[in-house]
Amino acid sequence: MAVTTGTAATHRTLRRPLRPYGAAPTAILLLGAVYCLLPVSWVLIAATKSKAELFSTATFAPGTGLAANIADLAAYRGGVFWLWMLNTLVYAGGGALLSTAVSAVSGYTLAKYRFRGRNVIFNVLIGGILVPSVVLAIPQYVLFSSIGLAGSYWSVLLPQILHPYSIYLARVYAGAAIPDSLLEAGRIDGAGHWLLLRRVALPLMMPGMVTIFLFQFVAIWNNFLLPFIMLGDDRTFPLTVGLYTLLAAGANQPALYNLIITGALVSLIPLIALFLTMQRYWRTDLSSGAVKS
Repeated sequence: MAVTTGTAATHRTLRRPLRPYGAAPTAILLLGAVYCLLPVSWVLIAATKSKAELFSTATFAPGTGLAANIADLAAYRGGVFWLWMLNTLVYAGGGALLSTAVSAVSGYTLAKYRFRGRNVIFNVLIGGILVPSVVLAIPQYVLFSSIGLAGSYWSVLLPQILHPYSIYLARVYAGAAIPDSLLEAGRIDGAGHWLLLRRVALPLMMPGMVTIFLFQFVAIWNNFLLPFIMLGDDRTFPLTVGLYTLLAAGANQPALYNLIITGALVSLIPLIALFLTMQRYWRTDLSSGAVKS
């Protein structure tokens, strides 16, 4: 009888209609996904159109000129687009790696060490998050000009290394992922500060470091204002500034619009590949079971 009663209650629970607001979050997420994917879909379709098809066919009707567009883009000015791509990989990859390393060490130090001025440093970093990068662009240019680095790769790479928000994320993650008892056990076994950092802290912080790396890589990849101000030689341009110069020239040469759209499509491929290959590193609770109660 008890089983029958429980089964009937289960059936009544399963047949209970969904509450009206239960579908609202899903609908909002779907609208957000459509809003984000619609421009990407347009770029994907527009890149397939030839010069004649770009302005004469329906917006979301695919064309037949993708291969020709890629060939024209590769041949434009001796392949300068691929140089822009390489520059962007250097800026984004190098800047993200250095920023991740600095953020991880700084966040771990702020989270696990007690020293005078720690809270002051952290509050200054929080204040740095509130300062827009636009405000810092001109002072950075003046500073790099005074030391002779304006116009070089370093003028774009170095300002990306110290990122307050990444240090904040690293501090929060280190405080949650690294048990104090695990560090204390390592100290009892004779491990020094650097050994604890390399063998204990950094492996446990790996998911957070991957997140910081991805955020920084995408931010630097999409950065326009800093390289636009710092760089004057188009041989050092990243994709954002290079495609902008194409867009400016397209006002007088409409044929360049196909190259701009195709270049935008090609520039998305490394970001998509990066996210797909690094998803497996987003693991949580790596320290589960490391410390027994």
